Amino acid sequence: MFGLTQLARARSSLLKQIIQPARLASNAANTKEAPAKYEKTVNTVTLMGRVGADPQKRGNEQHPVVIFSLATHLNYKYESGEQQQKTEWHRICCFRPGLRDLVYQYVQKGQRVYVTGRLTYGEITDAEGVQRATTAIIADDVIFMSGTPKSA
Repeated sequence: MFGLTQLARARSSLLKQIIQPARLASNAANTKEAPAKYEKTVNTVTLMGRVGADPQKRGNEQHPVVIFSLATHLNYKYESGEQQQKTEWHRICCFRPGLRDLVYQYVQKGQRVYVTGRLTYGEITDAEGVQRATTAIIADDVIFMSGTPKSA
């Protein structure tokens, strides 16, 4: 059995382990110094769906990018028995040189692909000068599930 002093010491030790990292994080957030520790985070997206249009090359010579749209579906049934399908469109951006070239050469409208990557947010200014929020998936890998390559 633990005595009261042993329980008090264990509790005190546990609280120090919990509170000390929280204080470090709080202090790092309030100062412009680099944090003592970097915490691990996860930003992973996995999608499988059909390509909405042939990929397009965008960007410039220094920063080329290939972009395509991907449709995913959510199937659900109402209590009345009626079935519905909701389509969501995703903007996929390929920056990695090898992946970018393969996607531009082989992916085509209607093809099923499996995409893994990360989610990113940004803003663009349209032709009228209005800023719009954007969401995109930066592809780390694209696996071709069906279809044939474009003719050369």
